[in-house]
Amino acid sequence: MCKKCFLGVCIFALFFCIFAISASAQNVPTDISAESCVLMVAETHEVLFARNEQKLLPMASTTKIMTSLLALEYGMPQKEITVTDEMVRVEGTSIGLLPGDTVSLQTLVAGMLLESGNDAANVTAYAVAGGIAPFLTMMNAKARELKMENTCFETVSGLDSENHHSTAYDMALLGCAAVQNPAFCAICSQTQMRASYGNPPYVRTFSNHNRLLKSYDGVFGIKTGFTKKSGRCLVSAAVRNGVTLVAVTLNAPNDWADHKKLFDYGFSAVQKQFAFSAEECPPIRVVGGKTASVDTTLVGDCFVPVGNQAFTVTAKVYTQPFLYAPVSVGDIVGCVDVFVNGEKVFSRPLVAVQDIAAVPAEPAKTKRTEPSLTDKIIAFFTRLRRTV
Repeated sequence: MCKKCFLGVCIFALFFCIFAISASAQNVPTDISAESCVLMVAETHEVLFARNEQKLLPMASTTKIMTSLLALEYGMPQKEITVTDEMVRVEGTSIGLLPGDTVSLQTLVAGMLLESGNDAANVTAYAVAGGIAPFLTMMNAKARELKMENTCFETVSGLDSENHHSTAYDMALLGCAAVQNPAFCAICSQTQMRASYGNPPYVRTFSNHNRLLKSYDGVFGIKTGFTKKSGRCLVSAAVRNGVTLVAVTLNAPNDWADHKKLFDYGFSAVQKQFAFSAEECPPIRVVGGKTASVDTTLVGDCFVPVGNQAFTVTAKVYTQPFLYAPVSVGDIVGCVDVFVNGEKVFSRPLVAVQDIAAVPAEPAKTKRTEPSLTDKIIAFFTRLRRTV
């Protein structure tokens, strides 16, 4: 290659790289209205975009994400609570609970996540912990467990209080934890829900305040919030092609637009790093079957969404040493655990892909037994008697 041609190729490559970098940079949000924000990958907690993410700020009713999560982890969604006057002494938004009403814990969670009922949050605290103070202790303990190191809960509903604060980063961690709970997702993703409570109970309809559920493809939660002190707060989650992102904005005058821009950027920025494929699924030995082994496959993909951060992604396969026939298609026979930097992030089941019938058992053979000496003597005299 001549020097001029080589120089031309180099210049073209340089311009191509500059164009590629510029095109990528154009996707980065530059006009976010929020005072503080974070965009996080749900599985790995990788931060794809952030601004003032560690700034201490009030978080209004996004607080109810924690209240609702603890209520669901309590494990008694159908528990009926009789409301007392003390429980509903709280200002602000309400689902209309009155002393003497009966209401289930699941309905209280729906009332918090959809209608943002402060009365529902208060009653939840009494139902789960016996009062506001012990429930706040649970909330702050859970925050430490989730590594929300700059969060302090002083109210269960999100009403303003001097030391009631969090950060966009911490609230993203909370959002990531919440979307791992199927019952939580089933509620926060609803645009409307019907619930029965009262004295006597009658059916009401809750409407979700989260406009993104109808205006952005893939959004399935999580929670809105507002007070004069906090401004508009929003924690949202969206899934696309198996990738789940959590976005948080605190004090954001234009939060709906902020979240759309964050998600647009995030879904364009992540790549799938596969840890394991269906082709790697091992066969498992079958005892007593017409076939000596059964093939297996994964339920779901085993990939980790990654942005610019370097991760070590590994997988471990766990199977039973052998199976007893019969085996049916879809039987869970093991799992694949996926780890990021040595920490388990999720698990996928391994299932059988074939029916393996059992080999019919052979009929038992009758065992001949040698007659005893007594039996022989009796038989001898019996024969002798017949001949006389």
